[in-house]
Parts: sequence; C-alpha cells; structure tokens
Amino acid sequence: MQNSVLIIDDERGIRDTLSAVLSDEGFAVSTVASGEEGLDAARKGNFACILLDIWLGSGIDGLETLEQLKKDGVESAVVMISGHGNIETAVRATKLGAFDFIEKPLSLERTTLTVKNAIRQHQLELTNAQLMSEIAEQYVMIGESVAMRALRKQISIVAPTDGRVLISGESGSGKELVARAIHAGSKRKGAAFVEINSAAIPEELVESELFGHAKGAFSGAVKAKKGKFEIADGATIFLDEIGDMSPRVQAKMLRVLEEQRFEPVGSNTAVSVDVRVISATNQPLHQLIENGHFRADLFYRLNVIPFQVPPLRERSEDVPALVEHFNNRYAADYGNPPRVYTEAAIERLQGYSWPGNVRELRNTVERVAILASDAVVDADDLPLAESIVEPAAGTFRFQNFKDATDAYQREFIQHKLAQHDGNVSKAAEEMGVDRSHLYRRMRNLGIK
Repeated sequence: MQNSVLIIDDERGIRDTLSAVLSDEGFAVSTVASGEEGLDAARKGNFACILLDIWLGSGIDGLETLEQLKKDGVESAVVMISGHGNIETAVRATKLGAFDFIEKPLSLERTTLTVKNAIRQHQLELTNAQLMSEIAEQYVMIGESVAMRALRKQISIVAPTDGRVLISGESGSGKELVARAIHAGSKRKGAAFVEINSAAIPEELVESELFGHAKGAFSGAVKAKKGKFEIADGATIFLDEIGDMSPRVQAKMLRVLEEQRFEPVGSNTAVSVDVRVISATNQPLHQLIENGHFRADLFYRLNVIPFQVPPLRERSEDVPALVEHFNNRYAADYGNPPRVYTEAAIERLQGYSWPGNVRELRNTVERVAILASDAVVDADDLPLAESIVEPAAGTFRFQNFKDATDAYQREFIQHKLAQHDGNVSKAAEEMGVDRSHLYRRMRNLGIK
C-alpha cells in the first residue's frame, strides 16, 4: 500500500503516539514490539515505510532487523529511530540501506515529514525500477543463431572495459541494441546513456549539440548550453551515423578523443570530461576515407574494438523468435490477443530478404497486429513487398559482393519509388527504413 506504515518499537507509549499521529495524517499504521514480529509482519505485508527502533528490549536489535529485511528483499523505506544514537550507528544504518535516522525524543512534526519523504522516495524508486525494466525489455537482443551468440560473447568481454567501440552494420540491424548492451554491462551502467544521431541534426548545429555553446556564440544562442559530451561526463556517449559528420566536427572530435577535453562553440575555456565513446555506422568508412570524406586518424581512434552486426537475412533462424517477441509486445500495446502465425507465414518471413532488417520486421509485425482482420495470419496475409527473394540472373555478372548488392538495392529502391510516384517518405515507410537513410542511399547509388 502506498500509505502503509509499520512501527517496530518496544516502547508501547511511542508506538501508540506515533500510530495516532500518523493515522491522523491518513496513513494506515501497524505496530509490533520486537524485531522478530517486525520481520514476520514485513514479509506478510506490503509497507511503504517502516519505522524501526535500534534498541529493542529483547531478541534481535534494530540493526540486525534492518539487515535481515534487506536480505529478505523487503523494499520498504526504513527510517531508524533511537534514544542512544551516535554517528557510528547512523553510518552503519545508512550503509545497511536505511533511508534516514532520527533521534529520540522524537519531534512528531519531523517524524511525519520524514515518513512522507521516505514514502515519496520509495514510490520514485519503484517507478524508476519499472521504467528501467520496460526499457530493458524494449532493447532486449533476440535470437540464438550462431551470429547472435558470438555477438553476445563479444559484448560480455568488451563491456567491462572502457575501450572505444565502432559498430558497423546495415540500417535497422540493431546497432543501438549492441551499444546499449555494452553500456549495460559496463562499470558506467548506473550513469546515463547519451545518444546523438549525426544524420538527424542539421550540419551547422552538430558541433553545438556535441560540445555545447557559450551565450552569444551565434544568432539565437541567448544562453549557454551544455553539449552531449559534457552531459555524458562519467557516462557513455553513443555517436550514431558517424560517417555523416562534417570535416570540421571530425577534427574537433579527434582532439576530444586524444585529450578528453574540448571548447564549447564560442568559448575559449576548455571543458574536461571522462566519457566512453561508442560509435556506429551503416556506411563503409574505408571507402569514405579513400574518397576523402572521413579522416583516417579519427577512424583508427574510434575503431579500437570493432563490432559487426549481421543483417537479418544472414540469421533467418532468429526470425521466429523475433516475430513472437514483437507479436506479444504489440498485442499488449493494443489490447488484443497475440496473432497466430501459421508455419507457412513463418517460412515466408524467413525467406524474405529484409532490406530494412529487424526494424522492417518489427514494423511488419506491428502492421499485422493493427490491420489483420483474422486472428490467424497466413503467408498471403503478410504485407511484404515481395514473397521470397531470389537473386536475379543478371546479378551473377558482377565480380564482387558490393557491386551485386548495389545493383539489387538500386533496382529495389527504384521499384519502390515507382510504386509511390516518387514519394520518398512513403517508399521509406513501406521499406521500413528512415527517410534520411533512404535519401543517402539514393545519393550513393546515383538515384535522382
């Protein structure tokens, strides 16, 4: 209960007084006279706050009771009370997990305020734990293929270090999931995971977003602003689409990585930070380096530990588990029973090429959850661009994989654009990719 309080004190007068005062404040109060009774009541009940006397008349004392409460996993906020308190006892109680420590004779006003604060903190912690659980579920890595098991093993080795990581992979393949998993397994997991997408921010604002700016640094800078690097001090920063950074920002990024300090835009004062950098790209950085669009020295500093996320088409055995995961999630989101996918539907999904990777599969399952008229989903009910993708005969005229892939993607994108009368936004939505990514890919493939 959100307003329930348990009082553990061997003095009946204190129990009665506190019970009366807290009841008048709207709390549901229970009282016991010993640590053993308190443990039994706490295990059976669901108290938001426990007022626990340190010196109990018989049996175990308050500190032993507190220690056992924590061992039992009791999540109530505990406030210690004592007539013989000292700094050493207060420190020990705090280390054991007590929320606060108050001395006798009790100030009823202060005690009431402390209980209210303890319960408020208790509710915040429960809410935060629930949110963290939901976030963890949202970013779970699904799949037991050889590639995914190898990826998890690599994450478990690399995560505890502070080494910089460069994650490569196609759009929608799960690069952010890998970055979050590395952060979650690191010594910085209790700190923030700060992310920035270089492709989603106008070029003229990227430097300000990363490093902050001083007041008056440019038109519209009416006050100073912290950048992502300063916000991520002591934490992890995730730089997505690193290949889209301008040469100017690349040069400044190089200095940050070398010296762990930088100057905000319009400022001459250096800011020192302790940041772990994880970056990601869906572009071939080696090719960008050859073309003069990306600095080789920056690449080598970012690429201390390389990760390669496999595309979904190379781990089709994970498709059934992914479908089940997304099917259950969207059934819960929309308040409907999960759809039942037939064996033929699963086979069709496993045979599809998934140019948009896991993101496209997720969108497909969500579309089915919303639009499917029947509870059972068969192969013909799937909203796929095509059924099973077979390589065109002309594909084999190419001498290397990249040229063949580019040719297929060029034909596929042109087909989608033609279907939507040249509307890039609609084509990107159906393909399950970001519009900005589709624009870049069109530009790289020479599609107007």
